[in-house]
Amino acid sequence: MKAVSRLEQLIRSLRVLPGVGPKSAQRMAYHLLQHDRQGAGALASALQQALSGIVHCPMCNDFSEHGLCTLCASTQRDPSLLTVVEMPTDLLMIEQTQAYQGLYFVLMGRLSPLDGIGPREIHLDRLLQRAANGSVREVILATNFTAEGEATAHAITELLRPRGIQVSRIARGVPVGGELEHTDSGTLAQALYDRRRCDPC
Repeated sequence: MKAVSRLEQLIRSLRVLPGVGPKSAQRMAYHLLQHDRQGAGALASALQQALSGIVHCPMCNDFSEHGLCTLCASTQRDPSLLTVVEMPTDLLMIEQTQAYQGLYFVLMGRLSPLDGIGPREIHLDRLLQRAANGSVREVILATNFTAEGEATAHAITELLRPRGIQVSRIARGVPVGGELEHTDSGTLAQALYDRRRCDPC
């Protein structure tokens, strides 16, 4: 069996990045080796430090360097409001609107049975525990308006409503099929203001 060369291993490793195919990975590898070895070293060091020093916040599941993240540790946030998002980038987009002062729960994904992503993979058990802690008055669902995001929002609604927890969904100021990461702050702020309660079908 032929051994994989260091160059081939680098190219394969770069392909784990989203949107990077074989040709793009090859160009990146050659660029780093030929034109920016110092940058490649800094990238390798940053990746190593991130892998060893970044964990998940025990409350919101977002990335954090110090256990409890700064948002969850803040006394200026409203603990009665809990917004559920798919990814950390979605949280950042909502924060940029400056229209929300509650707390968050980051699913780190969305339900997608075809891809093997079920309730356990997006930590719905932890979300339920967090939402039912006695201080949460309203859970705002801010999953994307994709088929998977809608299915995730529906599953969470069905999970929380029997426990007497008020559940609302951000309004469709966000384009159908769009993702929060690519939505402008004004549209996202309006979607938060116009959120609606999730009523039974």
